[in-house]
Amino acid sequence: MERNQPRRLFGRRPSRRALGAVSVLAAAATALTGCAGGKATGSDTDKATASAGVGTTSGAKSGGKISIYVIGGKSDDPFWSTVKRGVDDAAKLVKSQGGSVTYLGPQNYDNLGPDAAKLTLTAISQNPSAILVPDWVPANQNSAIKQAVAKGITVLTYNAGGVEAAKEVGALKYVGSDDYEAGKAGGVKFAEDGAKKILCVNTVPGSANQEARCKGIKDGATSNGSTSKQLPLPSSNFGNPSAVSQAIKAALLQDSSIDAVVTIGVGDADSAAAAIKQANAVSKVKLGTFDLSQSQLDRIKAGTQVFAIDQQPYLQGFYVVSIANQYLNYGVLPPQNPFLTGPLLVTKDNVSEAINGTKAGVR
Repeated sequence: MERNQPRRLFGRRPSRRALGAVSVLAAAATALTGCAGGKATGSDTDKATASAGVGTTSGAKSGGKISIYVIGGKSDDPFWSTVKRGVDDAAKLVKSQGGSVTYLGPQNYDNLGPDAAKLTLTAISQNPSAILVPDWVPANQNSAIKQAVAKGITVLTYNAGGVEAAKEVGALKYVGSDDYEAGKAGGVKFAEDGAKKILCVNTVPGSANQEARCKGIKDGATSNGSTSKQLPLPSSNFGNPSAVSQAIKAALLQDSSIDAVVTIGVGDADSAAAAIKQANAVSKVKLGTFDLSQSQLDRIKAGTQVFAIDQQPYLQGFYVVSIANQYLNYGVLPPQNPFLTGPLLVTKDNVSEAINGTKAGVR
């Protein structure tokens, strides 16, 4: 269905051969374990992984079996639940080979960088074969990630940080989207649709990928004669609909020249939609967001939201575990670095396909 994809897919796409190889892994996992969407990997593998790691060399197989630790966001976060779905599906093949996959996430995003570093150190303490981790806040996380590499643990970064950050810490590969180019696509789209002043709402300021997104929005808008500014909010506001709505509403009422709002995540997009309505600006202010949810897709289909920028989180979770598994078992490694999963701009032109993916739990 490649012909149905939108015009902007930035960065080098994985080759058909690489994509096909991982598709084979997906089919194998499904055949071995039944339908996708089984139970989470964390609870039943924590003990097995910790036990297997005792007395082994860091980064090596334990008793001939591999153990993989995945650092990610909150599993009840809509975006990260989709990532975890990909992790869980790829873990089925790992477990069928006698290995284990353990997912670790923070309780909240109030102290994201230091908390992610602590989770990485926790994973290191289990002597795993591999650690897969987003490099959200390099200043806080890089020391812990480098410790894992120094101990001989295979490290892949995904979701945040990009290929340069991966090289900086010694990671094998980066799997994910290019957040700057994703933002740039959104800025260009807004400008093409007539927006002149865009507000980028950032509820995780200081996070490398969110800052890159807002910078991309600004640069994309500027390249087409429009402008953009950032509205940084405390990280404690992330997932707080009332606080985010009130902040956006206040910004719209204070500056009537704002004619577009973009948010860094799906929850904030719902809050932004409410704020635009409360400010009586529905006919004037355009809305866009990063990532997907059913409410975003419904608004795009109805014409009340311009776009959603999909980094395809299911693919991030599935690919990063699959690549680590194949590398550790067979030395197989796709040559692309970064191994891109997006960005993919979802608009009214291709929203029907995205809705189908959401219903299947993979968008």
